[in-house]
Amino acid sequence: LQLRESGGGLVEPGGSLKLSCVASGFGLSPYNVKWFRQRPGKEREFVASIASVTRYTQYASAVKGRFTMTRDNLEATIGLQMNDLEPDDTGIYYCHAQRGQSEYWGRGTQVTVSS
Repeated sequence: LQLRESGGGLVEPGGSLKLSCVASGFGLSPYNVKWFRQRPGKEREFVASIASVTRYTQYASAVKGRFTMTRDNLEATIGLQMNDLEPDDTGIYYCHAQRGQSEYWGRGTQVTVSS
């Protein structure tokens, strides 16, 4: 049972990336899912979340208005559309799924914003 992130890479400031999170071994639909990131020299921090039933989304103030989190129709993939990226968005982005006492972390995908 695992989560796998993809879509990271190198992008110039002002550019866009879309991250994806896919589960293997279990379905994501009953799970609340969050994106976290760990920027260089800093602790892991919350980025965005999407609820399993209501699909209500929440965002960290630093990314609100620039990032959009989604679930696809089959709820097999979680997306994080990141626009207007800034150098301070550089870091490793992690997907986290939780349902009651069950929780899973992905291994992360590197995002680098640099000219």
